[in-house]
Amino acid sequence: MTISVWRYSHLALAVSSFLFITLASLTGIILSFKPVTEKIQPYKSKDFNQLTVAELIPTLQKSYTDISDVTIDANEFLLVNGTDAYDESGNFYVDPKSGKNLGKVAKENEFFRWVTTLHRSLFLHELGRFFVGLTAFLLFLIATSGTVLIIQRQRSFKKFFGKIVKDGFAQYYHVVLGRLLLIPIILISLSGTYLSLQRFGIVKEQKITHKIDFDALKTDPAKNIADFEVFKNISLHQVQSIEFPFSEDVEDYFTLKLDDREITVNQITGDIITEQAYSKATLFNNLSMDLHTGRGSAVWAVVLAIASVNILFFIYSGFVIWWKRRANGIKNKYKFDQAEFILLVGSENGTTFRFAKAIQDQLLKNGKTAFMAELNSYKNFPKAKQILVFAATYGQGDAPTNSTKFKSLLKKYPQSNAVDFSVVAFGSHAYPDFCKFGYEVNNVLSHQEWAKPLQEIHTVNDRSPEEFTRWATLWAQNSNVELSQLSKLLETKPIKRLPFKVIEKIVSSQEETSFIIRLSPQKRKKFTSGDLLAIYPTNDHRERLYSIGKIGKDVQLSVKLHHGGLGSGFLHNLEVGQMTNAAIVRNEHFHFPKKAKSIIMVSNGTGIAPFLGMVDQFGRVQDIHLYCGFRNQQSFALYENAINKETSLLTKLNVAYSREGEKHYVKDLLLRDQALVCETLKNNGVIMLCGSLSMQKDVIALLEDLCQQDQQKSISYYQSRGQILMDCY
Repeated sequence: MTISVWRYSHLALAVSSFLFITLASLTGIILSFKPVTEKIQPYKSKDFNQLTVAELIPTLQKSYTDISDVTIDANEFLLVNGTDAYDESGNFYVDPKSGKNLGKVAKENEFFRWVTTLHRSLFLHELGRFFVGLTAFLLFLIATSGTVLIIQRQRSFKKFFGKIVKDGFAQYYHVVLGRLLLIPIILISLSGTYLSLQRFGIVKEQKITHKIDFDALKTDPAKNIADFEVFKNISLHQVQSIEFPFSEDVEDYFTLKLDDREITVNQITGDIITEQAYSKATLFNNLSMDLHTGRGSAVWAVVLAIASVNILFFIYSGFVIWWKRRANGIKNKYKFDQAEFILLVGSENGTTFRFAKAIQDQLLKNGKTAFMAELNSYKNFPKAKQILVFAATYGQGDAPTNSTKFKSLLKKYPQSNAVDFSVVAFGSHAYPDFCKFGYEVNNVLSHQEWAKPLQEIHTVNDRSPEEFTRWATLWAQNSNVELSQLSKLLETKPIKRLPFKVIEKIVSSQEETSFIIRLSPQKRKKFTSGDLLAIYPTNDHRERLYSIGKIGKDVQLSVKLHHGGLGSGFLHNLEVGQMTNAAIVRNEHFHFPKKAKSIIMVSNGTGIAPFLGMVDQFGRVQDIHLYCGFRNQQSFALYENAINKETSLLTKLNVAYSREGEKHYVKDLLLRDQALVCETLKNNGVIMLCGSLSMQKDVIALLEDLCQQDQQKSISYYQSRGQILMDCY
């Protein structure tokens, strides 16, 4: 069964039942307080679990002249229905050890009774019970379909509790809380369904009748109740109720309802007259009642309350997710057979459509004919000159639901004319299969005779507007399209900022200016080397990110000053002592691998910044080899003092100069030490890259060659295992 079937089933079930589920959840939250309020009442004896029926009955008979029956409720409170020594009749809470009257049993709280009726039957009697039972079953199906969706999202059951990237508040917590509260919700729904089935007789309720041969009843040897062997062997926690004999005649007897059976006992001799075990249906009914109501367990009642609250949250977050997808619906001015520009979108949650719409708007403003559709809607486009693909990767390397048929459709419908294409791949570095589906689409298009690549595939991490704009700018140049207000179309809400104080700035004297700037956070904020500092130079949506090196409690950045650079120019103009606002962005995919025995760090230029922080934090305990590339010794001078401070913490420092001396790049140093590189990967070590994308491309190509020469697995294998971490720009 495909993921789309599960998703649409999940949605259909939720939509069809959300009103009843909302009502059941609200009343369930209220009713969960009932066991809690009952549990805290002072009616339970400290020695309850040590007492037996043989000790209880004589004690009660001393304090009560007439006892009809005794009940032990789910809280292990003893309730006596009888007449006490002061000739007062009624139901009393009694201390089972002393027989002391602890108080008269009050009538059930009217509010709880009203809510219980609403919860069980909606005040519609049997019809209402049917709807409630059906709602419980639908909740079970919703939980089941949601579980399947999570498993498919995580790619296997083993990764069910694996890491999930935060993809919006509603989407993220809909999945996270769904996993945490899956078991309580399934138990609530199953137990509610079972209780309804029993109510309507679909599950037969056991009716116990005791067939007694009164002629066979014995009157000797007469024993005291305290000496009844059967009573000695029954502790109070096994008892649900005891029905006392109406008279002293042998024909009247004790009837005991226990947790697993029901027995009758001769009141004179203590012999067991009859014994009947409860059926599995009866036992399961009692268990279902305990699980569904939380009776007798304040802790479980609280769990049920939390689960019920979260069911309401699931309704809210599910609605937000649905509305978000609906808002991203496709609207076209031109039909598919009229358009020269075809925009095909692969998106699981609808967020990628925002980027495609921005390009569609630009095309329409330029007087171009454009048509947008899902990848699964691919067909022959008779007037197409360009096909632009916006492909998100779902879960851990899979195609989104609306893209699963694209490859087969591509074979079925070749374009009749030569068409240029460009692929923009969306993904997250937090997943090992970064933009895998986008690469697959680009690869399969490249093998079509009619398709010509307009430009190289471009990847976008975590829906970064900046990274997307870089692609859009190059595409516009190649397509003779003028871009206007693209950043406004992609505008997102800025992250909450914190105040930072500039405490140090060191500027290089070389022709291409670089500088180190150190910032002290003025409010407590947890961060580590490898995280990102987001600055907003013009105090608007325009965001610039810089890799953090954590030195002590401070943020240290290494920045290359670009002519006209918005972010670098802003940071360069800051003076020591000046305040600025910025935000810490978690970048967990590039955190230091604490469990790896050996780490190789590879950087060029300002990419060395997070590595200096990591060495300062963790260099004392792990084997670290640092490979860094600079233009010349003058470029290196900016970092020389900082590196020299950390040299004792490194296993080895390797520096390459590309413009002087032997003119080496970092990839040449890695080739020289290929034995170390291969051994690191073989022994579950980690290679980390930070710097320019061109350096990343060269190093990855080298690593692929080294792995093949050493007969190791491909580099993608090590990437998927988290042994190659990259943060390049």
